[in-house]
Amino acid sequence: MADLRVNVCGVPFKNPVIAASGTFGFGKEFNEIYDISVLGGISTKGLTLEPRLGNPMPRIAEGYGVILNAVGLQNPGVEEFVREDLPFLRGKDAVVIANVAGRTIDDYAGICARLDGLVDMIELNISCPNVKCGGMAFGIRPESVKEVTRAAKSALKKTPLIVKLSPNVESIAANALAAQEGGADCLSLINTLTGMVIDIERRRPLIANNTGGVSGAGIRPIAVRMVYEVCQAVSVPVIGMGGITCAEDALEFIIAGASAVQVGTANFTDTLAMPRIIAGLNDWLDRHGVPNIEELRGTLRLNG
Repeated sequence: MADLRVNVCGVPFKNPVIAASGTFGFGKEFNEIYDISVLGGISTKGLTLEPRLGNPMPRIAEGYGVILNAVGLQNPGVEEFVREDLPFLRGKDAVVIANVAGRTIDDYAGICARLDGLVDMIELNISCPNVKCGGMAFGIRPESVKEVTRAAKSALKKTPLIVKLSPNVESIAANALAAQEGGADCLSLINTLTGMVIDIERRRPLIANNTGGVSGAGIRPIAVRMVYEVCQAVSVPVIGMGGITCAEDALEFIIAGASAVQVGTANFTDTLAMPRIIAGLNDWLDRHGVPNIEELRGTLRLNG
């Protein structure tokens, strides 16, 4: 069998397949279907300092090849996570990544300080609205990306910091560089695109929030392009995500330069998606005589 092990920021993963935040909860439900220890890692449901109920219903809508969500970071809060969910995750042989969010710079710094040393990595969700700057997301402008990254990094003494980049920006490469300059140890991308689905009978958006984050197989070409651009721009590792449904999809991101991948929406339509992807990676590498998945990373050859 091929060697699927990867190392990201000094953290060893048995394979490069990670459950994406917001699509896997804290793993307990999926663990009833299969042993989630087979995964390389798990990025938790987005966590905030205080519990959040999320947005009003309906919060999910379907499109062709995609779904839209506006869940609104519903979560039990960091203290409940540390008390109830982290012990379960720690009992599994997978890297634990805490996805964290906030409304202010101080929120991000505070939750990072609380989780420092308790999890293997922290993933900063910077697509959240900054309440002190009129509601504009932290991840929109390079200046705010750098500022929130620096604050989070300064609160961490033991745990590597991943910054999750929004695609809803003028230049994702510029924001990636800003995150790197702010102290990010790793980048993950892409977060969801912004979209809308309309009920033509009611002439109203299907989602109560009006717009939602678009994810699923339909966004993969956009995500692959952005991952490639970021890998060319920065020197820190990159974790790619966006529309991965099979091993071949995952390999696109790795060939584009990603060190690992996250799988999200595919878990909704196929609860065994990630074990199948891991097995598929093994099969593909064996069939092509590639002994180590690291040999594929960043091997894209452009035309012309």
